[in-house]
Amino acid sequence: MSGCPFHPPKPPARADKVSLWTHLRLFRRDILSAQPARLYRAWMAEFRTPFFRSYMVNDPALIRLVLNERPGDFPKSDRVGEGLRVLLGQSVFVTNGEVWKRQRRIIDPAFEGGRLRETYPAMLAAAQVAVARMSEGVVEIEEAASHAAADVIFRTLFSIPIEHRLAAEVFAAFRAYQRSQPILNLAAFLPLPRWMPRFHRKATRQAAAQIRLLIEELVAARGEEIAAGTAPDDLATKIMVTRDPVTGRGFTPAEMVDQVAIFFLAGHETSASALAWALYLLALYPEVQARVAAEVAGLGAAPEFGDIARLRLTRDVFRETLRLYPPVPMMVREAACPETFRGRAVKPGAQVVLSPWHLQRHERLWSDPDGFDPDRWGREETRASARAAYMPFSAGPRVCTGAGFAMVEGPLLLAVLLRAFRFERIHGDDPVPVAHLTVRARDGIRLRVARR
Repeated sequence: MSGCPFHPPKPPARADKVSLWTHLRLFRRDILSAQPARLYRAWMAEFRTPFFRSYMVNDPALIRLVLNERPGDFPKSDRVGEGLRVLLGQSVFVTNGEVWKRQRRIIDPAFEGGRLRETYPAMLAAAQVAVARMSEGVVEIEEAASHAAADVIFRTLFSIPIEHRLAAEVFAAFRAYQRSQPILNLAAFLPLPRWMPRFHRKATRQAAAQIRLLIEELVAARGEEIAAGTAPDDLATKIMVTRDPVTGRGFTPAEMVDQVAIFFLAGHETSASALAWALYLLALYPEVQARVAAEVAGLGAAPEFGDIARLRLTRDVFRETLRLYPPVPMMVREAACPETFRGRAVKPGAQVVLSPWHLQRHERLWSDPDGFDPDRWGREETRASARAAYMPFSAGPRVCTGAGFAMVEGPLLLAVLLRAFRFERIHGDDPVPVAHLTVRARDGIRLRVARR
């Protein structure tokens, strides 16, 4: 155990009973603090609205049913896609059925185990630049983490650093999109026909359109390089030249724009969230930070791919961060046929909410569920808890394609930053987690940074 006399911050839970409209208002502002405290100990909860019912499921057996055993009967809910489609189009994140299967058959080969070793030099270059860019004194850590994670994505996907004109413009436009996009828009709550507008904010539409135009430029340029035989062997090239073994067709340029949008959203936004919270937790628990610093002190200036697997404590810190602050706090599926959950009838069209945030802090499934304890990952009890209640990357056929990528990138960035710098908590300025696109701090995360 860390020995810290208090737990890391989490959002205040609301009272168990509030009006529907109060709940929707809270939900739109922050999905986490809108939830009642009982969800940290309940196996299931039912929520009713005038238009649909939703069931939050924490029962491990039901989670396995939805994600692993019968995923086809619980497709992704369009209600979540409504809020993101303006940016993501028909990306693999929001599609279902045969469209999704075809997309995964094209994308998955680029992220197979052997490719991780090939992309590692680009990750390392981004990590080294992050160290060079880090300043001393008070630093807004979420901004620094976002910059580093975006650099990793651009270097591994398109072989360009974030300083490249297009990369810098996409990064800037995405920050504008983050500030304007709620986790769910009004269309998620109302049964709107397809022809009606989706009530996206003007700023959201403008930022999404700018991002997509910039991605179109990147994709078009890469297409020309592929045709000329001069394209680098990176993730974008791999995906663009891969053909679906079933249909024989690859992605069109328009389809590739959709996929790059989700690669950037999933690969940058989620990684930045996890890295920022990990650095905050290490500042909050200086004795754990000292142990990590000792573990990474022996790394050379350019640690090799195999070195990362040997950083057990660093990896466990990252895993514990993902448990406490899962970047994607909730996932929503939809029942496609009549079901019975824990004796309750679940009708077709009902929303099935799976919440890594609540599941990974569940009082019946974890010891000291709100405590930061990276050493728990060496105990047998945690292995059992993890099998039942740990899914920061989802699970089953729809498990995140980039999970292996993230578990190399996160510990690598932590290692090179902790080898170079000490991160200190600023008393009285602790962050409050909220859920926007991912779990972020309401007013940012500021730490005092000093060179070791």
